[in-house]
Parts: sequence; C-alpha cells; structure tokens
Amino acid sequence: MNYTTDHKSYVTLLIFKLLKFVVSLITKKNKMKKTFYVLVFSSLILSFSFVSCGPGKKLLSSRAKVEDLQRDSLNTHRQLTECNVLVKNLNADKTSLLNDKASLQNDNLSAVNDLKVLSTQSKMTIAEQARRLKNLQDIIQSQKDVMSKLKNSIADALMNYKTDELSIYIKDGSVYVSLQEKLLFKSGSDVVDPKGKEALKSLAQVLNNTKDISVLIEGHTDNVPIKTKLFQDNWDLSTARATSIVRILTKDNGFDSNRITASGKSEFHPVKANDTIEGRAGNRRTEVILSPDLKELNKLLDQ
Repeated sequence: MNYTTDHKSYVTLLIFKLLKFVVSLITKKNKMKKTFYVLVFSSLILSFSFVSCGPGKKLLSSRAKVEDLQRDSLNTHRQLTECNVLVKNLNADKTSLLNDKASLQNDNLSAVNDLKVLSTQSKMTIAEQARRLKNLQDIIQSQKDVMSKLKNSIADALMNYKTDELSIYIKDGSVYVSLQEKLLFKSGSDVVDPKGKEALKSLAQVLNNTKDISVLIEGHTDNVPIKTKLFQDNWDLSTARATSIVRILTKDNGFDSNRITASGKSEFHPVKANDTIEGRAGNRRTEVILSPDLKELNKLLDQ
C-alpha cells in the first residue's frame, strides 16, 4: 500500500509539471500550435493515466497472489507438522509392537522349553508313577480290609445289644459305634449306667487288640435346653458324657490314652428331626469313631 501511494503522488506531480509547461507554450504560440499542444497534452494525460493505473492494479493482483501463496504455505506447513506427528506416533506404535512381539516370542520359547522338560520327566517317571499308584491302591484296600474286619469284630462283641441301643456302620472310611442315651446315661446325667459299662468293656477288648487306629468320642444331645448345678447347657452335658466314656475305656479297660480324644458336639449335629420324641431320643447319643492310621498313606502322598 505504501508503494502504490508514493507512485500515485509521483505521477500527479509529473502531470502537474507537464500541464504547466503546456500552458506556457500555449501562451507563447499561435492558435494552430495551440491546438497541436492541446492534443499533445491530452495524449500525455491519457498516457500518464494509464501508466498510473496500470502498475497499481498489477501490484494489488500480485499482492493478492502473494497472500494466497502465504496462506497456502501456512496450510502446507500445518499439514506437514501434523504428518510429522503422525509419523512419530506410528513409529512409536511400531516400536511397541516389535517389543510385544519379542516378548511373546520369548514367552513361547520358554513354554516350549518347559513342555519339553515336563515331557522328558514324564517319560522318565511313567513306570515309577505306576508303582506309586499301585502302592496307594494297596494301602487303601488294606485299610478298608482292616476297618471292615474291625466292624465285624465289634458287631460280634456287641451282638447281645438291641438295635435301638447301639448301631455299627462304616462312614468315610471310619467305623462308627453309635451308643444311645438309654444304654449309657439317665436323662441329664454324665454317669454311665452298669449296662453301658459292660458294653464299653466289650468294645475296649476289641480296640486293645487292634493296632494303628485312633479313637474319637463325640457326645451329642437334642435341642431341649438344660441348666443344672453341674451343666450350664448342652455343650457341658455332651462334653462331660464323652469324657466319662474316655475314662472308662482308658482307666477302667486299659486303652491307650494317646490314641483317644473326647469331644462335645451339643445339639448341632442331629441325625434326626427334633420335633418328635423319637427324633430327640435318636439325637441323644454318644459316638465312638474309629479311624485308621493314615501315616503310611500320607507318607506315600508326600513323595
């Protein structure tokens, strides 16, 4: 804009000088010459007008093109910057993918090596595993035989007692001798009746001749609350009854105290519903649980 303004001022000044010169000529010369000079002057005016207008329009056109080029350059530069950022991000993603690929290849190689090792070890121990399995089966079968023989021996020793007084059965690999309250105790008492003592004596004779078994005595009651001078609740009663039987088996009949345990279960492990007289009577029981010694089995499993 400054260049255009200066150019126009210069042209205006030049026209003014030419006009002054022509006027002076017109004053001095005759009329014919005056006409000639007027024509010359008009031509000069037109020429300078074209000269003054022509360069200004071209300059504005050129400036507009320059501005367009500058805008195109800025857009191109911005797009180039965005492309550079995109290329940088793509390179980072490519590097990350290559690292992940390398990590997966390492993991796969490690898994293949582990599989080869396990396969080799498995091939080396197939025969050993077969022998181990056979030993386990032999031990389990031997224990089943022992417990079955023990059950039969106890059933023979207690054959004179009625089914509503005691029952004998195998459960979870152990022999259960369930003694009803009517055989052992009076209601609310932990003192064993003479008939109950005779039954426990017969049981102790079988147990003393059986090695590698452990004995658990569990006392059970019904859900009727009890509170006496001796027993605060059914927990006390069930535990006291179990302890009384332990004493008879160990102190009176010589069973090994290291192989026996007393436990009170109170009312919380019923075998029948407590809503009938018969059901509550069935729950008032003391169970003698005979379990095989698992040392050999555990030893073999730990190998």
